Amino acid sequence: MSAPNGASTSTPLERDARVVNADDHVIRPSEIAIGVIIGRTSEFFDFFVYALASVLVFPALVFPYVDPVTGTLFSFALFSLAFIARPFGTLLFLWIDRNHGRGTKLTLALFLLGGSTMAIALLPSHESVGAWSAILLAIFRFGQGMALGGAWDGLPTLLALNAPKEKRGWYAMIPQLGAPLGLIVAAALFAYFLMGLSSEDFLAWGWRYPFFVALAINVVALFARLRIVATPEFARLFESRELQPSPAFETVFKHWRAVALGALAPLASFALFHIVTVFPLSWVTLTAREEPVRFLLIEMVGAGVGVLAMLASGVLADRVGRRAVLAVSAVLIGAYSGFAPQLLNAGAVGETAYMILGFVLLGLAFGQSSGLVNDRFPIEYRYTGAAIVANSAWLVGAGFAPLVALFLAHNFGVWAVGAYLLSGAAASVIALAINREWGRKEG
Repeated sequence: MSAPNGASTSTPLERDARVVNADDHVIRPSEIAIGVIIGRTSEFFDFFVYALASVLVFPALVFPYVDPVTGTLFSFALFSLAFIARPFGTLLFLWIDRNHGRGTKLTLALFLLGGSTMAIALLPSHESVGAWSAILLAIFRFGQGMALGGAWDGLPTLLALNAPKEKRGWYAMIPQLGAPLGLIVAAALFAYFLMGLSSEDFLAWGWRYPFFVALAINVVALFARLRIVATPEFARLFESRELQPSPAFETVFKHWRAVALGALAPLASFALFHIVTVFPLSWVTLTAREEPVRFLLIEMVGAGVGVLAMLASGVLADRVGRRAVLAVSAVLIGAYSGFAPQLLNAGAVGETAYMILGFVLLGLAFGQSSGLVNDRFPIEYRYTGAAIVANSAWLVGAGFAPLVALFLAHNFGVWAVGAYLLSGAAASVIALAINREWGRKEG
């Protein structure tokens, strides 16, 4: 039975978006790309605002009764809750999608995301409410994860379906641009407040402002997404089942191999994701005892380099193939893991080299990490399969990376972080080899 997709299940925002498309023009890939970039940037902005606060704020605000390293480990444990919550969010919001429409689902998911993020801005300290500070933070973080699991809108799939065949690698890269762009905005806001406020004022109220910004950004992103969701092309592909959700458990049971390979193939890039964005800030702040502003600026420069590397990945993928780009980048990440973590103990020059090299590799790998095996799913399972693969990859590859990396570095030295990253690179190479063999047998 087809899920409802008409005006009866539309939200007011979706109806407004449909008015914008009243001329029923043919949607172009460039228009979809803009909506995808805005939507993904808003998600990653929320993501990085929390991630940066996990290092700069929560250890002192929520866990002041333990030493800074333990407080940061506790903070990273709560950070991981969002990745555990994502599959539950996918299940809940796929049900909403099938019964109440894509616009309703997307509106609820993004308001839950913005509301959870803004609620964190009002978080009371441990000094005020004791253990309830950590409990509330865990609840709000879980809400963020549920929302991120539900915010899957099919737009990357729509983009891939509308992209010219000779530019599939380029259009596969476009959704990934939201990660470095979101990091740049989040890091810039935190750096601004850290530079302009005393440490006491920053911990008392300054850190809360980036969380308040999230709601406004999410409203803009919501309308940008709904403008695409409300187009005739989206409705046509929905009715043809290319963008229609299928039962989640049925999808997993019937296509578990595609789900497993899809989660493992980009593991190197997903592990590297937090090893260059979240972990180094915590390590430098805890061990070098230096002001975090300088490192935030390095992160912003690195993220800018990451944008350029992602653009390069799109060009390379269309020339040599997406699988080849992922395989070569996984090997390079493995080589990087052998020496790069030690650079974090080599002062400012070493830290900068670690970040720049890391973001170059992250841009190349992460730029092509989305949807590599989506064509392995039959059309009627592709939408849900893509969502499950994305959530699984984040959970397996990135969800616990900051926690594991800091624990290993603190107890065994930064070389152990390299070993952890090497294991992710090896998993990617193996999964890509299996996927290639699978494709050869099917061909």
